[in-house]
Amino acid sequence: MEKELFAIFGNPVAHSLSPLMHNRAFWELGHPACYGRYLLEEGERLREKFLALGLKGANITVPHKEHAFRACDELDDFARQVGAVNTVVLQEGKLHGYNTDAPGFLRVVREMMAGGSILFLGAGGTAQSSAVMLKDAGYEVTILNRSAPRLEYFLKEGFRAYTWEDFPGGAYDLVVNMSSAGLKDESLPAPEKLLRSILEKAGGAVDVIYGKKTPFLRLAQAMGIRTRDGEAMLLYQGVIAFEIFTEGRYDAKEIEAAMREALGWGKDKQ
Repeated sequence: MEKELFAIFGNPVAHSLSPLMHNRAFWELGHPACYGRYLLEEGERLREKFLALGLKGANITVPHKEHAFRACDELDDFARQVGAVNTVVLQEGKLHGYNTDAPGFLRVVREMMAGGSILFLGAGGTAQSSAVMLKDAGYEVTILNRSAPRLEYFLKEGFRAYTWEDFPGGAYDLVVNMSSAGLKDESLPAPEKLLRSILEKAGGAVDVIYGKKTPFLRLAQAMGIRTRDGEAMLLYQGVIAFEIFTEGRYDAKEIEAAMREALGWGKDKQ
């Protein structure tokens, strides 16, 4: 049987653990497929590259989730609502778009706290989808971003949203770096003085970036705050994406077990 082809698109993408997770699950479950990486520099060419590579499906990481949204012919209800896609599959000649980031991140947050207030640093596609899902689950979400134009979506959806200049401060149960700051460099998601004033009142800090201790996490840890990186979100959203890729043929627990093995996680690790 000819293998189905899958990939992750992003820039950067060399660090991605998605191929490791998906290929392990394909192998353990006996599904004839392989999964690779593709460095996509121009998000506008996502659809063209997807089709040229002969892919059955793809995951999309920064900074192309909104490009993926526009590249799709069909969208599930949630992806349409939030305007961001991180999972694409080819069905009957059409690209179908989904968002698995938000339910993956919701699971991470639920493991940390049952409810409360959350501050997002950054206003990109992952922030959009996660903010809506967390709000629907009963969490109070506020957005802080460098520039005002990116905040328009959140204000329209009824969120409190601020730029660095007009942020009034406050205490939050969880502060989350939803930006790419620290992924390719040593930058912080906001000016250090502002970050310190936020973190000194925070109950915890999460960075959606994984695979490195970012400057944001190092600062939070130095201030004595409990932290978590983005590896759990990667795992949880990956399980959902795998279910979509394979049209629900496999049990989610089996998929997660295989992906946990790929990441070197013990059964009980969160």
